[in-house]
Amino acid sequence: MTANFLHGVETVEVEKGPRPVRVVKSAVIGLIGTALAGAVNTPTLVLSDKQGAQFGPDGGGCTIPRALNGIFDQGAGTVIVINVLDPAIHKTAVAGEPVVLDGDTGTTAKPGWTGPATVKNQAGDVPHTLDVDYTTDPATGKIRRIAGGAIAAGATLTVSYEHADPTKVTAADVIGAVTAAGLRVGMQALLDTYNLFGFFAKVLIAPGFSTQASVAAALTVMANKLRAISLRDAPVGTTFAQALAGRGSAGGISFNTSDERTVLCYPHVQVYDAATGLNRLEPLSPRLAGAICAKDNARGYWWSPSNTEILGIVGLETPLTAMLNDPQCEVNLLNEAGILTVFNSFGTGLRIWGNRSAAWPSVTHPRNFINVRRTADVLHESLEYAMLQFIDQPITPALIDAIVASVNAFIRTLIGRGALIDGKCIYDQAKNPSTEVALGHLTFGIEFMVPTPGERFTFESFINIELLKQLAATE
Repeated sequence: MTANFLHGVETVEVEKGPRPVRVVKSAVIGLIGTALAGAVNTPTLVLSDKQGAQFGPDGGGCTIPRALNGIFDQGAGTVIVINVLDPAIHKTAVAGEPVVLDGDTGTTAKPGWTGPATVKNQAGDVPHTLDVDYTTDPATGKIRRIAGGAIAAGATLTVSYEHADPTKVTAADVIGAVTAAGLRVGMQALLDTYNLFGFFAKVLIAPGFSTQASVAAALTVMANKLRAISLRDAPVGTTFAQALAGRGSAGGISFNTSDERTVLCYPHVQVYDAATGLNRLEPLSPRLAGAICAKDNARGYWWSPSNTEILGIVGLETPLTAMLNDPQCEVNLLNEAGILTVFNSFGTGLRIWGNRSAAWPSVTHPRNFINVRRTADVLHESLEYAMLQFIDQPITPALIDAIVASVNAFIRTLIGRGALIDGKCIYDQAKNPSTEVALGHLTFGIEFMVPTPGERFTFESFINIELLKQLAATE
């Protein structure tokens, strides 16, 4: 009521009953790496390969452009990019590099100049003038002579410049920190993304860096903070035996973990390089991340990424034996050790193979399945955000009923979609004594079950001679 006395009629709106629960975004990749262009240490939302072009061309030893290409090859479309290559810090000076013009143009050995170059004649004693004798493209390191200037076609130039150098980026740059100004940089900037975009990244990758133990450990920590999964690559050159040995304490790679939010990826994949006409090696993690998110969009986050064809690759760094009915084939042995890999057999193409996180085989609970862990995360986070509308309301039976009804309605929706087998929310008075209620604290119970992937099918077969009776019946 708006007044203590009213001679008339009024209407008061009363909120009661269940509220819809909005499902949080699951198909979001958090990519930490290096690029010659683009914002530095700032979360940048990239929704297409066109938007990804802001981070510069593929080349120069940077990881972001190639990772984005691998992600978008799979059809995924939401990436939060954090570029940790700061040209003001990570740079190298080159003095007196000879550049031979192919007709009118030439290119320095390193792209991504951090400032203007000094261009002189071959002897290095006569400087040329920018925009009079030549033009430049600092991003690509290209120099073009201007007709009528002092540079002849096919000339050899002496060029000095500074370029952004991804080799100067350290593990500490990738891991990041909070600056004296209170800004999060590196991987830590992922914690700001909900306030910026309304969602967190749910698949974390740092290709080219996740092979380092410190970065891998930081990815795991961040994944647990964000309710995400992190993808950890084996180093280039890792053999099959070394990958398995890496699960032990004496292994030479950082695969010895039982974290249920960490996915171990082996081996590297081969990708055709149009610039050289040859194949190059790239980490598996970007294409796996893209495939996970593409499956989320096409099927649902409760689907396993396993048995999904990887697009845009032509082979593997290390050939692996793959047979559906052979427990001793190499891909099965990798899965048995909790390592996700690539299945390649006759007529199958190159497929993601493996359903389990690094928690397997130490953890046998269903949450070791990647899809179970991710579905539980979506359920929990969606409910938490939905409860904001109930926070600070007076605790009454109507409030309790509304919360229980809202959660159960959401669970029924997930059951109908196939994300859950069954589930329910209850309010147990025994777990809500008056002392806790008096403190404004309510406890609700939720139970549910996610469909596990059909990882193993067994056919029991026997030869039944009784079936020969059919022959006698035809006589």
